[in-house]
Amino acid sequence: MTSWKLDNSHSEIQFSARHMMISKVRGQFEKFEGDFNLDETTPTNSKVEVRIDAASINTRFEQRDVHLRSADFLDAEQYPHLVFRSSGVEVTSPTTALLKGNLTIRDISKPVEVEVEFVGKAKSPWGTTSYGFTGHTVLNRKEWNLMWNVGLETGGVLVGDEITVNIELELVQVEEPQTSQGATA
Repeated sequence: MTSWKLDNSHSEIQFSARHMMISKVRGQFEKFEGDFNLDETTPTNSKVEVRIDAASINTRFEQRDVHLRSADFLDAEQYPHLVFRSSGVEVTSPTTALLKGNLTIRDISKPVEVEVEFVGKAKSPWGTTSYGFTGHTVLNRKEWNLMWNVGLETGGVLVGDEITVNIELELVQVEEPQTSQGATA
């Protein structure tokens, strides 16, 4: 099994939700980190954990972001991280898989499945090896008790229940420390 680190400058976690039932609001999390232990020979043995900084939510509208950080939604002050921990990998083709795990938002953990595509492997001009992955899932925010909403005069609600999540990750292989041969204590 090989350890990989996240290349944050080439990775994104984006989301979208319906606004007033007629358009989509899009946003992203600016800060996240993870532990990635990938087994190239037997992908089903791979393990992933991602921690997202709840306060780093950005929808390009500060008033909305403040509300999303509040106790009405993420309650970022009390619960500073959203956490995904994998529980299994189901390979669906040579380049796709379902990454199964638990997503914890606030104090509620629920099982989720992320459709993952392996985009490729590349060696950089600096000698590092990188993997590229995309991921996609749809969540119902009410499963995590994110219930705040306002009814509309025309029918429907201000915020849709379904949250579409799209992920782009570039992982860089962690070099294993070299042990010196013949060293004595």
